[in-house]
Amino acid sequence: MFSRIGKAAYKADLSNTHALMELLGHPENGLRCVHIAGTNGKGSTAHMIASVLQCAGYRTGLHTSPHLRDFRERFRIDGQMISEEAVTSFVERHRGDFEPIHASFFEWGVALVLDWFRHEKTAIAVIECGLGGRLDSTNVVTPEVSIITNIGWDHADLLGDSLEKIATEKAGIIKPGIPVVIGEAHGPVAAVFRKRAQAVGAPIEFVDQQAPMPFALDLAGPHQVRNARTALAAIRHLQENGWIITEAHIAEGLAHVQALTGFQGRWQTIGHAPLTIADIGHNEDGLRIVQAMLGQTPHEKLHLVVGTVSDKDIDRMLETLPKDANYYFCKADVPRGLAADILKERAEGHGLQGTSFPTVKAALTAARREAGPRDLVLVTGSAFVVAEVV
Repeated sequence: MFSRIGKAAYKADLSNTHALMELLGHPENGLRCVHIAGTNGKGSTAHMIASVLQCAGYRTGLHTSPHLRDFRERFRIDGQMISEEAVTSFVERHRGDFEPIHASFFEWGVALVLDWFRHEKTAIAVIECGLGGRLDSTNVVTPEVSIITNIGWDHADLLGDSLEKIATEKAGIIKPGIPVVIGEAHGPVAAVFRKRAQAVGAPIEFVDQQAPMPFALDLAGPHQVRNARTALAAIRHLQENGWIITEAHIAEGLAHVQALTGFQGRWQTIGHAPLTIADIGHNEDGLRIVQAMLGQTPHEKLHLVVGTVSDKDIDRMLETLPKDANYYFCKADVPRGLAADILKERAEGHGLQGTSFPTVKAALTAARREAGPRDLVLVTGSAFVVAEVV
């Protein structure tokens, strides 16, 4: 599993997925969907769109990753996770055919969810890329509209050592004649998207991120306003394609994303006195957003519970974190997790001072014990760390 062992599990090739689709009778064909790639914000954007579609009365599938606590979080219809029985019966039916293909964990998941959406007769599905775009297993779908939220530094070891190379991989979801919405892109990155769209004859829209947001959101922060503008632009394309989505549906959906879709882990309050928040920010751009949110959240002292995985660009991440905080370094209970002592040593090189702990829960307990009632405790650095506390 990529979530456990990292890039050794990544299959930069669609041949396995095409073989699985053939075995299943091509559940991707005829699936009406929205396809989302990007470095950050794609999960939030996906959940926003799914929430609006649910409010519009459509039976809405949602495929996202990673999960936090339960594998089934990746597969939802109208906010409800797939049943355990549906997962086990799928594996029992197809194991004999799938195993000779040596499908990865993620490829199994894509096959499962597309087959499930077909069986459950979803009206439309929102499909989030796992990693990259061009060679991501989800890229067998033909959507109503494609979305690329933004481009930042993440998985550079797999996608390329420049933002333009990373953008080229994400641009691989742009398909002939299918409109594509670009949330945020400038300069050479924007040029990559324009070139790809022109080459395949895809209408391209760059979202005006200065436009007013006429709807209230239940997801906090200016970055979520940007994600909402991107979601709204995609919804306008769906409206043009004949989907009946009113302004009231949009208002209701954007105001109740968490309740309607089960969305977690994004600036999520998990405790009070002291205020305790969890956020899965795990790369340079994601942690810059965390920094901005800290500036908008009143508090006296700041206590950061931080862990990460060993294959991230750790120095870029650490350089982004605030110097004036008490740190509680920890390791998530996954093989990819970076040892807390090593993280502490690396952090000291960036002026971050604190103590290492053997587990995430031990670090959080210590942070809450040492924090005053008006302090802020933040758990961040990795989805795997957040998964242990939400």
